[in-house]
Amino acid sequence: MEKKPYKQVTRKDVAEEAGVSVTVVSYVVNNNRYVDKEKRRRVEEAIKKLHYKPNTIARALKGKKLNHIVFIADQIVTEHFSLLVSELDKHAYDLGYMISLCANRNTQQFVDSIISRQYDGVIISSISFNKEYIRQLIHADIPVVLLANRDYDDVEGAAKIYNGLYEGARENVRYLKSCGCRNIIYIDRFSKRQHFSDMNDMRYRGFVEEMKCSGLSEHPEENLITGCENEEQVRECVAAYLRDHKIDAIFGRNDKLACIAMQTAQALGYRIPEDIAVIGFDNSSLGQYCAPPISSMEIQREQIAKTAIEMLQQMIEEHTLPEMVMYRTRLIERRSTMREAQ
Repeated sequence: MEKKPYKQVTRKDVAEEAGVSVTVVSYVVNNNRYVDKEKRRRVEEAIKKLHYKPNTIARALKGKKLNHIVFIADQIVTEHFSLLVSELDKHAYDLGYMISLCANRNTQQFVDSIISRQYDGVIISSISFNKEYIRQLIHADIPVVLLANRDYDDVEGAAKIYNGLYEGARENVRYLKSCGCRNIIYIDRFSKRQHFSDMNDMRYRGFVEEMKCSGLSEHPEENLITGCENEEQVRECVAAYLRDHKIDAIFGRNDKLACIAMQTAQALGYRIPEDIAVIGFDNSSLGQYCAPPISSMEIQREQIAKTAIEMLQQMIEEHTLPEMVMYRTRLIERRSTMREAQ
């Protein structure tokens, strides 16, 4: 019997067997796009059944390192992120990597773009970046380090750094209580995209749980100013709250928000800190140059940045997942809270 010539299996053959497009097969083979789980399963079964062998030269080219890391953040214009990126860049450069800063777009197109560019690693510092998108990056075999601004217990396969936000927020509340404050309000972030804090956010969770634990409020969610789209709305909401409630302390989610709220209170005739104590978070230069200078909780940016880069290097070169690392914050006391306990 005449032997039939060998026919090389192509991606088109795999696509026909799996009932998908050739493009979907390419995504699965190259692992550079998110593919629906059911479609991925059918493609993988078709590859196995047909004994499809991808082009090894193309795969080798794909596997070439770019020495390029992307940092994804909610807000890229704040001083906190500027200082953090500066530290990341310093440590990355020493190891031969470049850092690119990207504002969080929170869309499938954005995630596909990150995957298709084949970055060597991704660092994420965000309270709003969709967890499913994070899982897609991990599924695409991109090393991911999460700076835990929110609860990531349900995200597996990423390295995690807990940067002290939860305990720092609790310490802020305890400190204000030690200053004699009993009626504390929390100033949440403003966002045009409606990305506001909930109990997944570590700072807000710390505030809520310590307010209850310290016996300061049974319903801390009522001590919250949120839902604002811009700075002017924050000022308006703070002013309205001050007119209707008796408060003696303001806790800003960051120093900028603390400063906005403090200036609003001063414009209404309140004295800082005699009438209202004010504390922020991040220890930025803005808070230091306010009048009076604002007390703040400082994050260990340099150590966090160094650890994040070292974690990525381990994942890239050793293909192992680093253990979780936890850091503590440090209270910086300034005149905005310096009054005698009552």
